[in-house]
Amino acid sequence: MPGARESLLDAAGAALARRPWSAVRMVDVAASAGVSRQTLYNEFGSKEGLGRALVRREADGFLAGVERVLAGAGDPREQLTATAEWTTSAARRSALVRALLTGCWEPRLPAPALAAVPSTSVVPAQRRADGPLPSPGELVVLVRDRAAATLSGSAPAETTDLSRACELVVRLALSCVTAPPAEGRVADLVRTVLPGRPAP
Repeated sequence: MPGARESLLDAAGAALARRPWSAVRMVDVAASAGVSRQTLYNEFGSKEGLGRALVRREADGFLAGVERVLAGAGDPREQLTATAEWTTSAARRSALVRALLTGCWEPRLPAPALAAVPSTSVVPAQRRADGPLPSPGELVVLVRDRAAATLSGSAPAETTDLSRACELVVRLALSCVTAPPAEGRVADLVRTVLPGRPAP
């Protein structure tokens, strides 16, 4: 039931925006999504499973946004600038993305273990959610590697400098997540550290 699952995740996210995770009730999430509580438990198994699935969806959404930005037209410098801006804006919009990127889990958020948890779910999406979640360091590597692969194209050229430039931009973006600069300054900072066109 992919439709019900997404509706339940939307309802859980909306509830989390209004109150701490400890005060989010499964019955209210089910009612808000217009499904039975049994459907909620069939999809997620427990409140912990729901929280884990919510975090997984935020991580996947963040990485999909990175892919979209990198697929945009422009030179590598502008694509990396857009990646940094996406990272900071995604963290600003979502407390879960911010927690995933920084490792700082506010008490009001679900804080699932990053390691995989035993899963008995028959729902493939929940089995995936019960798998390992990315740490901040792993997210840096994922974004760096995706950016380097996209910007290098299919040419088997030396990518060490490009990989370093990508990692520098990701880490600069993370510093802007924890200590936000003034509006529009993320792009200025990236352009300052990448004055020329990063070579693939």
